[in-house]
Amino acid sequence: MSPIGDTAPAWVRAHACATPDAPAVDSPWGRLTYGQLEARMLALAGHLRDAGVGPGASVLIALPLGCAAAVAGLAVQALGACAVELDRETGAESLDSILAQTGARHAVLFGQDARRWTGRSALTHCFVVHGSRPPERLRALLAPAACTWLQEDGAVDPEVASEPLTALPALAPDAPASIVYTSGSTGAPRGVIQTSANIAANTRSIVEYLGLTARDRAMLILPLHYCYGKSVLQTHLLAGGSVFLDPRFMYPQVVLEAMATESCTGFAGVPLTFELLRRQAAPESLAKLPLRYLTQAGGGMSPDTVRWTREVFHPAELFVMYGQTEATARLSYLPPARATDKAGSIGQGIPGVTLAVVADDGTPLPDGEVGQLVARGANVTPGYLGAPEETAAILHDGWLWTGDLAWRDADGFFFLVGRAKEILKVGGHRVSPAEMEHVLARHPAVLEVAVVGVPDDLGAEAACAAVVRKPGTTPHEDDLRRFCREALPAYKVPRHVLFIEALPRGPTGKVLKADLRTRMLSILSSPDPRS
Repeated sequence: MSPIGDTAPAWVRAHACATPDAPAVDSPWGRLTYGQLEARMLALAGHLRDAGVGPGASVLIALPLGCAAAVAGLAVQALGACAVELDRETGAESLDSILAQTGARHAVLFGQDARRWTGRSALTHCFVVHGSRPPERLRALLAPAACTWLQEDGAVDPEVASEPLTALPALAPDAPASIVYTSGSTGAPRGVIQTSANIAANTRSIVEYLGLTARDRAMLILPLHYCYGKSVLQTHLLAGGSVFLDPRFMYPQVVLEAMATESCTGFAGVPLTFELLRRQAAPESLAKLPLRYLTQAGGGMSPDTVRWTREVFHPAELFVMYGQTEATARLSYLPPARATDKAGSIGQGIPGVTLAVVADDGTPLPDGEVGQLVARGANVTPGYLGAPEETAAILHDGWLWTGDLAWRDADGFFFLVGRAKEILKVGGHRVSPAEMEHVLARHPAVLEVAVVGVPDDLGAEAACAAVVRKPGTTPHEDDLRRFCREALPAYKVPRHVLFIEALPRGPTGKVLKADLRTRMLSILSSPDPRS
């Protein structure tokens, strides 16, 4: 056991001692300096401790993006406990499963969501950001759990006195510090364990290649229950920089104005983020932002959108990145200086991470040959919570099997082909949906596109493209198939092109391909699938 000196709570304490008045975590509804953030963190940790939370315990956190969410995660980890940050929209069945898996008896939640938590008898104590809602009504909804009230900036209402935490406890580096839930292969929630050592390794690596300093200030629109969003907060807390948490991206112009007013130097987004900006934002307003860098992860972005982003945000540099929750966020990045000659690449392993391409039996493959992408580093998870079989499926001899297919060029840069489970087998050929999607996305009438596999008449597989048209256009299926034939061999041209109003997406903007495939099958089985 050793003092937890390399954790986010320890980083906050160090900066609070050195620069207590420096900005740390802000939002449209609150501002916290490092001194205030430390005070909020230690005060809430004291209340959690008195409610029975100790090292190794799990605490559920389901809060909107804001200061209180940042304080709650830090307070839980300051005790050596495990923060289980959840999407506020988590369904009742998944919530019950997560409570059973984690054994959590404490939760930090938003008063507006109290009805969602009603009847959860496993909970003994709830810490509630109540806002303007009457505490007594919330207390009745959350009974029999005891309640402690929090303000939107993470401060504890002075209803019950507790001594703040004064010292961070000893903690083994391999102790779970966070559990991040993703969808398992069966659809049941699957908890990815992230240890304090995982988080420290990944955070330090990202700070290194982004060159973050105390002068950096990030605009963060991604939720903290998403490991990409959490890594933005953690990296800036390590560097002594600051983060502006803004959940208002449904109004992009409002966020852009805040980015300018707040003098943000960094901005993180998923592909949908930049697609929305491309459609809705004036390029001249983007060029005036005081950004030093942008980061993009959370799935592949179309080449045209990558080029557009680099052009309109110039001179800010775009870091295209690749990662997984099982890698505590990040595995590779493409240096902006190589954006042109290595276009389409996910880059090289981040500092401390080794990437390789191997055959299905683990044998290393030569450059240029497609195989399984595997990774090794201190940021790789020890596994899934309570799921030894699923853990064994992704971890082999210290290597994380990402589930992605890729190839490496002679310079050591990696190129993704697609998810191994999503690769289509069309007429004896292995076909990447991403390749078809990138071609179709270049058509002037295509707003969005996603390709999935559907059964063909012979019991094999056919590619089906789901296309969202640009407003005012009326392309025909044959138009898009002809367009594909100009760039792709015949076997890579989608068998079906169906037009829909919108692609189904998850909370972080990723296309839900399983849902899309079900919808495509339903449309194709209808009497007139093109109607």
